[in-house]
Amino acid sequence: MTTRIAHLTTVHSRHDVRIFHKECASLARHWETHLIVADGQGEETRLGVVMHDTGKKPIGRLRRILLTPWWVYRCARDLRVDICHFHDPELIPVGLVLRWRGVMVIYDAHEDAPRDILTKSWLPPWSRRIVSRVFECLENFAARRFSAIIAATPYIAERFRSIGAKAVNVNNYPLLDELVAPDEMCPATGREARTICYLGGITSIRGVRELVAALPEARATLLLAGPFENATIETELRAMPGWRQVQYLGVVDRAGVREIMARSQLGIVLFHPAPNHLDAQPNKMFEYMAAGIAVLASNFPAWRGIVEDSQTGLCVDPLDPVAVAQTLGAMLDDPRQLEIMGQAGQRAIATRYNWENEERTLLALYEHFNNRSR
Repeated sequence: MTTRIAHLTTVHSRHDVRIFHKECASLARHWETHLIVADGQGEETRLGVVMHDTGKKPIGRLRRILLTPWWVYRCARDLRVDICHFHDPELIPVGLVLRWRGVMVIYDAHEDAPRDILTKSWLPPWSRRIVSRVFECLENFAARRFSAIIAATPYIAERFRSIGAKAVNVNNYPLLDELVAPDEMCPATGREARTICYLGGITSIRGVRELVAALPEARATLLLAGPFENATIETELRAMPGWRQVQYLGVVDRAGVREIMARSQLGIVLFHPAPNHLDAQPNKMFEYMAAGIAVLASNFPAWRGIVEDSQTGLCVDPLDPVAVAQTLGAMLDDPRQLEIMGQAGQRAIATRYNWENEERTLLALYEHFNNRSR
């Protein structure tokens, strides 16, 4: 019998890089793989992955949380899957029901969710610690009953192991050939002078204010791409003097990401020291390295261990716009050193920080479950 796998998400897009391009595409080369989403875009088969659409998500966070998981559950139940692999904390109840029905269930923990809740702006400040603690109790209860936890960082994996859950670490490292072809593993010669990039959600907690404030002194042009957190942060950023040195490019696809990085000398990851950030491994940091550009990152110990140890960039206090401006300006003043950093980053990706290495851990876990199901 062929093992039937279904990945479930109500939050991420159907072509999410970790879920679809990495995990589902890797699994589909070996087993029957389905992806259940809720986006209203219809059915699709791509890279061997069969996608099922439960319909467009309801408007409003509460309606989405209460209704969409059960639409996804019904689809997984009707598919009669052997292994269910879900990606959103709001799907924990669905995972428990499927587990009680005899399905092997994997929870893919992309974030340290209890710590992430502490920074949610849509929750009243007084409630965040309470909600975080209640959620952590629920998550721990469920984790011990799931077949396995796949954690996106070593820190998250260790947290689940400490409560007795079976957890493996599958890092969200880049695909080797996505952002730069193997025969291009050298610095691009057409990069624009004093041009940097930031890609991803444009939020206060990710250091965008400090970055825009630093642009005039650093004499840098910022290629900015991604969705604004809200209209307030967009209005505030556009009113800053440094915005004159920003080229806002909207929300771009993967080809757009590659083009922006090809134009840039340096990539920015200046997250604030929020509890969920200190031990995170931002995907963009590794994508900058894969694209052969230097990195300026927050000076968290875990990040210094990646950026400075691989000699691919520098780290700075993300809350200090003066230090950011001075460090950024000094880096841009030395384009040859930026090229050397870019080369070092590509070497680190080629030898260590790549999806091909992580794929082996993922496939080994699934092979274990496949053998159990026979």
